[in-house]
Amino acid sequence: MTITPPALSVFQTLESEVRSYCRGWPAVFDRAQGSYLHDEDGHTYLDFFAGAGSLNYGHNNPVLKRALIDYLERDGITHGLDMATAAKRAFLESFENVVLRPRDLPYKVMFPGPTGTNAVEAALKLARKVKGREAIVSFTNAFHGMSLGSLAVTGNAFKRAGAGIPLVHGTPMPFDNYFDGQVPDFLWFERLLEDQGSGLNKPAAVIVETVQGEGGINVARPEWLRALKDLCERQDMLLIVDDIQMGCGRTGGFFSFEEAGITPDIVTLSKSISGYGLPMSLCLFRGELDIWEPGEHNGTFRGNNPAFVTAAAALNTYWTDGQMEKQTLARGEQVERALLAIVDEEGGRGLSFRGRGLVWGIEFDDHSRAGRICSRAFELGLLLETSGPESEVVKLLPPLTVSPDELDEGLRILARAVRETA
Repeated sequence: MTITPPALSVFQTLESEVRSYCRGWPAVFDRAQGSYLHDEDGHTYLDFFAGAGSLNYGHNNPVLKRALIDYLERDGITHGLDMATAAKRAFLESFENVVLRPRDLPYKVMFPGPTGTNAVEAALKLARKVKGREAIVSFTNAFHGMSLGSLAVTGNAFKRAGAGIPLVHGTPMPFDNYFDGQVPDFLWFERLLEDQGSGLNKPAAVIVETVQGEGGINVARPEWLRALKDLCERQDMLLIVDDIQMGCGRTGGFFSFEEAGITPDIVTLSKSISGYGLPMSLCLFRGELDIWEPGEHNGTFRGNNPAFVTAAAALNTYWTDGQMEKQTLARGEQVERALLAIVDEEGGRGLSFRGRGLVWGIEFDDHSRAGRICSRAFELGLLLETSGPESEVVKLLPPLTVSPDELDEGLRILARAVRETA
């Protein structure tokens, strides 16, 4: 499945060198539906990438597509800043009735801008405003976005270096199991907080991912998350959960923190909240934290009305009866069995796997092998990406709507790619 140079020439000559995904997948994609993409040369690829988690309901989901087409054909509002629109009202009502009320979550909803990093920037700004402090604590191997505030709480050295200026007011702490269980949870963090000579300024907030996607599919234990929430309450810090990639059902429940039984002070959502791959993000926070002045945080594209339409359709289609969560957990068990078989075939040496719901990763002691596996999988018709600080993890992120047969197909290709790169 090679692409002739003319097909990619304009991308190579005109588009910036910053492009990345297209380098690992040298194809010109033309159509997509469900779990599959098709390139202009007629090749078909099973998608275990799902728009980096922004296509939880698959490509061109027919229910969401119909809602969007109907809205556009009746000349519904496309650009609305933060004006009151019928599309926004329908989304807010659906979000309240389908997501917030059933989970007894006391959140106000803010539309900070179209992308995940916009939501993180808003969360950090609000936390600092509420507490009157500058410092934010994040965790090793965290990823929270590419704008300056988000980069300051991101761990990856390569991404941080791209800022070009010092990234300040952020302090990293060890993520769950960072010391392989040899150090009690939060021993270092709490000691620094209590020691007036530690040099750690009192933080306004702690920001955490329950599963670190870009960091290598590092899964926080529910008890670790509960202990973190307790620490934040005792030390007068806000807890921000970045659910941009792991929310909207990726780990089973609509929010990834539901399993731990905690209620964060602030939550960021993006990626699959629109359901259709349209830009949209939310910053959710407890009502008493809503101390914004009108217009204090704004943006031209913070009211993406077509995204409101598909988001409401996704909620009302997939989240009213509990079936999506059950299906995702069942598909996750299917993935776990297949990954266990891959590890057994390798003799249990040199690789390990971890995950929740429908996000999984296989880590290789030979760090270069993960990239070779993803390249071979592409040649075999499967889209995968790597993650982790040294791209040592093969990351599985299929649509939540993937069928058991499609999942088996992709897992067979993965097993073959692993076998052929040994």
